[in-house]
Amino acid sequence: MFLVLTLAACSVNSLDTLNPFKSDNEEDESQRGIIGFVKGFIGGVVADEPRAVLIGRDILSAGGTAADAAVAMSFALAVTLPSSASLGGGGVCVVRDARTKVTETLDFLPGIPKTVPAMAVQPTAVPGNVRGFAALHAKYGKLRWAQLVSPAEKLARFGIQVSRAFASDFKRTPTATLAEPEIQNIFFRNQGSRPIREGDFLKQLDLSGVLGRLRARGAGDFYNGPLARQLVAAITRGGGSLTLADLRSYVPRWRPTLKIPYIKNTEIHVPMTSGPSNVLVAQMMGMLIENGDWEDSSPAERAHLMAEVTGRAFAYRGRWLRKDGSSAVDPRRLVSEDSIRQLIAGFKPDRHLAQGNVNSAPAEIPGNPAGTGFVVADRKGSAIACALSLNNLFGDGRVAKGMGIVLAALPGSMGRGPDSLAVMMLISELHNVFYYAAVASGGSVAPSALVAVTASTLMGRIEENLEKALAAKRVHNGGVLDLTYYEQGLDAATIDNLTKWGHRLSPAPAIGLVNAVFCSTGIPVKEEASCSMRNDPRGFGLASGAE
Repeated sequence: MFLVLTLAACSVNSLDTLNPFKSDNEEDESQRGIIGFVKGFIGGVVADEPRAVLIGRDILSAGGTAADAAVAMSFALAVTLPSSASLGGGGVCVVRDARTKVTETLDFLPGIPKTVPAMAVQPTAVPGNVRGFAALHAKYGKLRWAQLVSPAEKLARFGIQVSRAFASDFKRTPTATLAEPEIQNIFFRNQGSRPIREGDFLKQLDLSGVLGRLRARGAGDFYNGPLARQLVAAITRGGGSLTLADLRSYVPRWRPTLKIPYIKNTEIHVPMTSGPSNVLVAQMMGMLIENGDWEDSSPAERAHLMAEVTGRAFAYRGRWLRKDGSSAVDPRRLVSEDSIRQLIAGFKPDRHLAQGNVNSAPAEIPGNPAGTGFVVADRKGSAIACALSLNNLFGDGRVAKGMGIVLAALPGSMGRGPDSLAVMMLISELHNVFYYAAVASGGSVAPSALVAVTASTLMGRIEENLEKALAAKRVHNGGVLDLTYYEQGLDAATIDNLTKWGHRLSPAPAIGLVNAVFCSTGIPVKEEASCSMRNDPRGFGLASGAE
């Protein structure tokens, strides 16, 4: 297996020749917090929504950590992409801190209320984003909290032009989800006759008021103060089911990561959290590493290999996935060497082995397009990859009146909601070096998309790079129905070979959305580094960094 640790990844969104790092004590600390404080390499940022990327970049330039940039981006996304990243939602991150040499999971997925009253028309999930990113800032932040919330507050108060990313979410959202009057008051034009479009001007004054209070009073007000009482009252009036006790008891969870050994003293980390997606990612990566033939395989052979590992992982999940999305087996056992070898056993490079006969396999989970993600890496080698969700586009289809907060839906059966979030990071714990991080969304196919991009980036030939890996057409097999889905535009030779090798094929639209940062020489380094930040060409995001 070959990890391209010396690849020069040159592009508009790349940072190629980087200056040696200064230590904090060599810089004028009185200027920290001002854009331009950092001279030379600042790190890099990539996300599905461009304006949030620019805010994250500015925070890094001002001397913020990866955690600081992630906090600022999360609040910005609540304004610019509230269909997937509202204050009412939650998510999961893999967090790497170079100073403490710790890599861990931060789980702040939307919570389930302790009780759901019978009169509740649409149960509401407990918001996790605010307290989750407050926990991240408290543990790893350096800049002031107010400085990180303020950019989002200004965007909501003074208005934004609707991005293509946000406008595209409306096109994918069922009309019934957008029928609630408060959603139409905020996000529709011409007396509710049409949803906002790309380029429309959007102010969210109620949301700016909430962000202003969070800036001044901190996250506690949202869970145990006047904002909490206002939120509960608004949800109750709208037929929801949240209580003050639900908000007060919500606690983000710091957990270990699931690890897969790679090469050259590196490890792949995925979150340890509810939902099947990240266990599937680890199992698929483990199978590809065990197989070991990616670099020398043709495009058709790679497509076949991806279909086999996705089909096996998804079919096998019926043995451990409970209806509530939790695992009946310790996730560490599911990604052990023995489990990986059992999964890949019998693989044939030129013949498909059907997986639909695995005992107790659940029906294929419908794709849930909800979710978004971003990656931040700073100049010290700290990095954060986060996936956010409301468990559905526009959550449960309601907004807390007078607050402008889109409310999250309860997670569905078999982990639906969290299953659309896949996160991965590659580091060397021995040498305390960051190499790669990526995040995927786009439904239950997100794990397949993430693994396909990662394999081509890390295991591909020397001339391959992150840009090519993201552009490559993807395949996915859900296991149970034993259909191999392929993105339209897949070359005819690959389609012919997959058919010849026994795959039942079905064309599909875009398979997942992936954002990634790849530093082939790793960070931090003493002299030079080569980093590429790329957003998926299937979406409308942005990648940015500066030296």
